[in-house]
Amino acid sequence: MNSGMHVPRDRPLDELTTELVQMLGHPDPRWRDDTAYPLLASWIRDGEYDDLLVGLGDGIARGLINGLGYDADDSVLRRSFSALILAEIVNRDNNALLLSSRPIMRWGDEATSWYVREQDLRGWIPNHGWAHAIAHGADLLGAFARSRHLARMELTVMLDVIGDRLLAPTRYVWRHGEVDRIAYAVMAIFQRGKVPLNVLEPWIARLGAGARPERRRGESPSEWPSIEAHNTSNFLRALYVQLALGVQGHPDMRDDVELFKDPPPHRADVLLAIIDQIRAESPWLFTPGTGRRTLPPGP
Repeated sequence: MNSGMHVPRDRPLDELTTELVQMLGHPDPRWRDDTAYPLLASWIRDGEYDDLLVGLGDGIARGLINGLGYDADDSVLRRSFSALILAEIVNRDNNALLLSSRPIMRWGDEATSWYVREQDLRGWIPNHGWAHAIAHGADLLGAFARSRHLARMELTVMLDVIGDRLLAPTRYVWRHGEVDRIAYAVMAIFQRGKVPLNVLEPWIARLGAGARPERRRGESPSEWPSIEAHNTSNFLRALYVQLALGVQGHPDMRDDVELFKDPPPHRADVLLAIIDQIRAESPWLFTPGTGRRTLPPGP
């Protein structure tokens, strides 16, 4: 599919790429959001980098560690938008079947390491626009979730990384659609049908436990929910809604129509597991469990 955003032929592609990659961290969204990202994404989708994809991916992945560990400075912009471009590269392979497993696995390790270590979780930055590291990282994980190179073990690791990210202490409330984007990445994992129910249920239970207060005898009460518990609770609800209503794939993704055609395996059991955790979070509010008749109909 040609985007219409053609590569200029009066300058070398590598020179243009270097400039655009540097712009991914530009504090002005006109350069970052409106120029660098759409041009790089379009050229990747149009196949302009097909013979250079591994080198481009390696270079983009290095942007994930740019200033990693800092919080509330401009360095997050390069990391976050590097994640978006790396997602485009992985999705290009998902569509065109260009790469071996080695670079995909390498980038997956680098992406998951960045995602759990990222400290700057702002969505919107005044005067700078979107940072959105959590949402962009979720989009990247969703691209990996679709990859033919990832099997049960790798997809299980991705779920663990998402759990670690949700439960990690933070001072940022996610209010810019982050939980929906994470839930969508998880839905892609579910749709693959590789991770068994005996892994999914404990994973959901771990998140549910993190969304509930646990006060030990003799401890002073603290404000509840903590921010990370609030984010996790919202995620469980978002995941429930997506499972209950069903989600659709991206129209420009080669296999998404087939991947999302039917509900994921274990849908009913996973919905019940999530219901149990939501009910346990507020037992004073919800009626006691009454079994499978509480489930919504399939999408």
